[in-house]
Amino acid sequence: MGYDAVMKKSSWRTPVVVLICGSSILLITFGVRQNYGLLMGPISSSLHWGREVFAFAIAVQSLVWGVTTPIAGFIADRYGPARVAAIGSACYALGLFLMSQASTSMDATISIGVLTGFAASMAGFPVVLSVIGRSVGPERRSLWLGIASAAGSSGQVVLVPLGQAFINEYGWITALMGLAALTALTIPLAAALVGGNKAAPDQTARQSAGEAFREARRHSGFQLLSIGYFVCGFQTMFIGAHLPAYLTDLGFSPSLGATALACIGGANIIGCILWGQLGAKWPKKNLLCVLYFLRAVDMAIFMLTPITEISVILFASTMGLMWLGTVPLTTGLVAQIFGTQFMATLVGITFVSHQIGSFLGIWLGGVFYDMYGNYDAIFWGGVVVGVLASFIHYPINDKPMARLAVARA
Repeated sequence: MGYDAVMKKSSWRTPVVVLICGSSILLITFGVRQNYGLLMGPISSSLHWGREVFAFAIAVQSLVWGVTTPIAGFIADRYGPARVAAIGSACYALGLFLMSQASTSMDATISIGVLTGFAASMAGFPVVLSVIGRSVGPERRSLWLGIASAAGSSGQVVLVPLGQAFINEYGWITALMGLAALTALTIPLAAALVGGNKAAPDQTARQSAGEAFREARRHSGFQLLSIGYFVCGFQTMFIGAHLPAYLTDLGFSPSLGATALACIGGANIIGCILWGQLGAKWPKKNLLCVLYFLRAVDMAIFMLTPITEISVILFASTMGLMWLGTVPLTTGLVAQIFGTQFMATLVGITFVSHQIGSFLGIWLGGVFYDMYGNYDAIFWGGVVVGVLASFIHYPINDKPMARLAVARA
């Protein structure tokens, strides 16, 4: 009996249903988050804040998101991901609503920072992708992870223009309330994730959580993956949070920033599926080397050439092809090397590094802007760390742990 036949059983939670519902959760939660860059200008202006205030709040979100993700991943691996994702979705909606009522910097830090940070760890990529990754065999896992990752960008394509339209028509307060209501729709979708903490039949070597953690901690490839994920967070979250405001500073209309983010999301739909498909055929670590190097080149070209509407669209579209391509490749490598039993936990640990990079990219973007009136230093910093990330992935030993071969035998 084939792997998919084993997984299908008699439940309505077939691999296809898991993929659709899990992807829908990522589509909404990730798409909503991409509106923060559009909200930075209106909120800062309306509440008479410096740009660093709101930047700090969403940077805190990234940090809390990262630090709590391994905990959420462990709970999901041990007790099931459905309740974790449902609670996360509810907290996300609550945090967005509370931000709509904010009047002080502390309000912003608690609502959009701490509360939605916790929420994102429970209803984000590591938890949802671990269920999708377990639902199919290794020959299809990389592609399905790519499809689910692309769903996040689908939300960016749809929800960023929608968010901008709401901001223009009704203001940022009503826009946040609308995003909160939309996020609440993901709560029932979590029902499809029930039972998604069962290890795949091809990787049944039993471990305790402590054994899994110690094994990964001693593996140099796991350490290098975590460092690379730091760079991913630094680059993408800086661009996502600050690009719209940067373009407005240059005299472009706010709609260009929304269009740029939508282009990133649209191109990333193609990019995630492409990198996921390539990851099924070529060494994932080599693909990560190429991806990070191309990102650095793209950022350098953007800064060295005159910035026009056409150059912005080209930059956003090419960056989008690489935007979340790291996710199926990094997640796939973790499953390939360590198995799927504690997949959410281990991916969550690498995600801590990603979110530390996100925190620094977002926050330092605001700090340097308030100090110097531009983002040049952070853009060029993204180029440098992108080149470094390209080189550090090559030495990764991507062979499965020996215990997996014994378990399969």
